[in-house]
Amino acid sequence: MDPYKIIKFPLNTEKSVRLMESKNELIFQVDLKATKKQIKQAIEELFKVNVVKVNTLVSPAAKKRAYVRFGPETPAIDIATKMGMM
Repeated sequence: MDPYKIIKFPLNTEKSVRLMESKNELIFQVDLKATKKQIKQAIEELFKVNVVKVNTLVSPAAKKRAYVRFGPETPAIDIATKMGMM
C-alpha cells in the first residue's frame, strides 16, 4: 500500500502537543484498513526515522488514529516542525 494512502494527516491538538513533549509521540489520522506494521513502515519511509511503537484507536465515528512513538535519537518536535505543525 502507498504510504501517502496509509497516512492521511497529522493531528494538531492540545493532547498531541503534550504527547510530543512528554512521550516523544505524534498522532496521525490513518486509513481504516491499515495495520500497525503498515503504519510503522509508512512513517519510517516518509520521514526516514526510527519508530519504536505504534498504537491505534478506532473512534466511534469510524476514524482510525495512530499514536506513533519515535526513538530517542529523533525528537517528535523536529518531525512536527518539518510538517509545519509547530
